[in-house]
Amino acid sequence: MSKKSSSKVSVQDLNLSGKKVFIRVDFNVPIQDGKVADDTRIQAALPTIRLVREKGASLILASHLGRPKGERKPEFSLAPVAVRLGELLGEKVTFVDDCIGDKVDAAVKALEPGDVLLLENVRFYNGETKNDPEFARQLAGLADEFVNDAFGTAHRAHASTVGVPTVLGKGAAGLLIDRELKALSKVLHGAEKPLAALFGGAKVSDKIQVIENYLPSADTILLGGGMAFTFFKAQGKEIGNSLLEEDKLDTARELLARAKQLGVDFVLPVDVVVAPEFKADAESRIVSSDEIPAGWMGLDIGPKTVELFRKKLAEAKTVIWNGPLGVFEMDQFAKGTLGIAEAVAASSAFSLIGGGDSVSAVKKAGVADQVSHISTGGGASLEFLAGKELPGIAILTDKEN
Repeated sequence: MSKKSSSKVSVQDLNLSGKKVFIRVDFNVPIQDGKVADDTRIQAALPTIRLVREKGASLILASHLGRPKGERKPEFSLAPVAVRLGELLGEKVTFVDDCIGDKVDAAVKALEPGDVLLLENVRFYNGETKNDPEFARQLAGLADEFVNDAFGTAHRAHASTVGVPTVLGKGAAGLLIDRELKALSKVLHGAEKPLAALFGGAKVSDKIQVIENYLPSADTILLGGGMAFTFFKAQGKEIGNSLLEEDKLDTARELLARAKQLGVDFVLPVDVVVAPEFKADAESRIVSSDEIPAGWMGLDIGPKTVELFRKKLAEAKTVIWNGPLGVFEMDQFAKGTLGIAEAVAASSAFSLIGGGDSVSAVKKAGVADQVSHISTGGGASLEFLAGKELPGIAILTDKEN
């Protein structure tokens, strides 16, 4: 496990009266027909926005949207987000169609305490993803204080996440990041035992570092999804046309051997749902994980595995889950993932779910409100749980003990 990171100064600790505050938010939301199609991420930023307004500051909000790659593309404009944010706040939100320059300077100068200004997509500038010092200097020049509330981008060293607080020499965590750090630190450094870590998804390569990081402290590791077939193959089983990462077979063998050496209960599926082709309406059948037919592929965990995993989860005091257990976008192959979502929700353990697909699964199962913590950043939460330092967090001001 990594060493515990020092706690960060929170937006709650700051005296913001009369100040201009640059807040990096995560407004990377889907836009359809010129309107916000899902405002979950905007809603998540509201507590910090409201707090900063109550503290008597004026707000300059910055976010990215999509991947315009340094080009000004209308479909990636944050203009519709400003409209939706205004509706949610019940206040006018000023939008300026740039991030830096005279137009922005004038809009910032006109701000009164409590006013909210949303800048245009920071990724319209190449300097954002390159963490260009000059671009960061111009953004930092707009404000007196920096607050990061975009956990989903905390693993990126970009101008608006790392460059601005570097220039200002200080930065605070927003309420959302505060909550993420507390929950993630709890499962990384102070997890109540027994600890069960549940990993799914397509690739072993995406989860290797997290699995390795948890082997010394986990009591049980449960594995499903496409990555399970690489482990089956590593054990000498036939997997038909199931997903395989040939170059990760040795890694899978090493992880299984290390788990055995450490006394970790490393549990793979005992049955799988297979189909001859990757199609929503394909013929399917349930087979033992030892009996996958040639030419068929595993697309979900079977009912015996759901029951086995459910029992293991019921024994845990802490549950971490990242990644679906099958191709849950197709109803025929969603039963395993949805069954596990219900099992995690039914557990009395502290449960943390990270990763977009796992989050979608608990929402689809209708049990999102029964999970202790749902992380807003898939990539960021994975890197944090792998023991890596997140640049967007590391740069924030440490609290004095």
